[in-house]
Amino acid sequence: MAKLVHSMIRVLDEARSVEFYHRAFGLQVVDRVAFPEFTLIYLNDPETGGFELELTVNIGRTEPYDLGDGYGHLAVVVDDLDAEHERLDAAGLSPRKLVDFRNGEELVGRFFFIADPDGYQIEVIQKGGRFG
Repeated sequence: MAKLVHSMIRVLDEARSVEFYHRAFGLQVVDRVAFPEFTLIYLNDPETGGFELELTVNIGRTEPYDLGDGYGHLAVVVDDLDAEHERLDAAGLSPRKLVDFRNGEELVGRFFFIADPDGYQIEVIQKGGRFG
């Protein structure tokens, strides 16, 4: 059986991205592998069960990446969505509005989105139900 181990995104500035993911989600650098043309930085936290976010920094790249028009995103689950939204807002990280996601009358989940320094979207979801 396959096991998910990481998701990779390309970033322009290693320090800026590492700082964002640490401040926003408590992720820590667990490995860094430098090559002549690029560097791979692996982030995780104790609750991810080994799943990591891989940041790829292409040496010499100065232009932002074109994220395209496909709507992809990372998602994290938190115990207290309202408190997390307030914390990120107070930290100046500009979380978007809180959303009650419904299917008719049924509440599927509560969430908000926040963008990282390169424009990648992260969905922050209230823990519970299918997002337990």
